[in-house]
Amino acid sequence: MDLAGKKALVFGGTSGIGLAATLKLRDAGAEVVAVSRDPSKAGDIQGVALAACDVRDREALAALFAAQAPFDILISAATGGTRAAGPFLEMDLDAYQASFDKLWGYTNVVRLGAEHLNEDGNIVLVSGSPARKAKPGQSALASVGGAVEQFVRAAAVEIAPLRINVVSPGVIDTPMFGPDAEQRNKMLSGATAKHLIPRPGSAEEVADGILFVAANGYVTGTTVDVDGGWLLS
Repeated sequence: MDLAGKKALVFGGTSGIGLAATLKLRDAGAEVVAVSRDPSKAGDIQGVALAACDVRDREALAALFAAQAPFDILISAATGGTRAAGPFLEMDLDAYQASFDKLWGYTNVVRLGAEHLNEDGNIVLVSGSPARKAKPGQSALASVGGAVEQFVRAAAVEIAPLRINVVSPGVIDTPMFGPDAEQRNKMLSGATAKHLIPRPGSAEEVADGILFVAANGYVTGTTVDVDGGWLLS
C-alpha cells in the first residue's frame, strides 16, 4: 500500500509510540487523525487532525468512526488505562483486572472500526515482549499482551480480506517512564544491559514496524518484534 493519500486513525496517537506513528504516517503523505482521551496535551501537531475519545466508551467510539468513515488504516497504541506491575502474589487483583482495559479497548476499536475500513484496509495493534517472555513482576503485562496477540491471530481469519497485525515492542524510551530524562535513561539502560542490542529502543523504531505492516499487503495475523533481542536474551 502506498500510504500517500490514505486516511489513518491512530488511537493513542498524541504521545509515545502512537505519536511517532502519527508523525511518520503524516510524513508519508497520509491524512491522519490522532485520537486520545485528552489530545490537548499534545499541543499543535502540524498537519494532523486531533480527536478526543476513550477507547473504553463504545458509544463515543461508534460516533467517532461514523464521523471519520471511510478510512484505510486503523492503529491503536492506546493503553486503555493503568497497568499493574510487581510480584503477582502481592498484586492487587483489581489492578490486575484493570490492566485488561488495554485488551477491551483494542477489541472495541477493532469490532466497531472494521466495518468502516475500505476493502484493502488494515488494522495494527501494539502488544509487548512480556507476552512471550515475561520477566519477574510482569504477570499482568504478559497476560494482557498474550491475549492481544492471540486475538489478532484469531481475528485475522475472520476479517479477511481486511488485514490485522500486531507490533511487539521491547523496552522503549517513552514518557510513560517519567519526565526526568537522566533518571529514565539510567533505569532503561539497566533494564536492557543484557539484551542483544544493549539499549532502549525509540518510539520511532517501533513506529517503523507499525508502518511496515500497515503498508505491506501480504502480511496479516503476524506479530512483528521490535525488541532489541529481548526474546533471545
